[in-house]
Amino acid sequence: MSSQHLGSCLCGAARFSVDGSFERFYLCHCEHCRKDTGSAHAASLFSQTAALSWISGRDKVVVYNLPQTRHTKAFCSVCGSALPYALGAMVVVPAGSLDTNLDHIPDAHIFFASKAGWEAGFPGIPAFEAFPS
Repeated sequence: MSSQHLGSCLCGAARFSVDGSFERFYLCHCEHCRKDTGSAHAASLFSQTAALSWISGRDKVVVYNLPQTRHTKAFCSVCGSALPYALGAMVVVPAGSLDTNLDHIPDAHIFFASKAGWEAGFPGIPAFEAFPS
């Protein structure tokens, strides 16, 4: 997966590019990721070789480090959307923040033993292409 990827927050205040390859794509089910996404898991891309650049809105990015853990979250101060961040040489990008197509499926579920009790797969629930009417 090598190239340039573009992304932004929900309100468009923060826009970024990532130049390079993502080495890993994980769905993390740990308690911290569930809480900061409000969902069953976080979907994050990782790279030790890519470069993160801010096109606009760098001043809108807030980085929160959960005390006494390795957990970090970056988000837009205007709309709260998850945004990428760099820790040393590691770039972490929330997959949902990308505006360009990503042609890579997740490599693995991680911290799956910590998954939410209600997350068990739902084969009997209908699926809709848009909001049901």
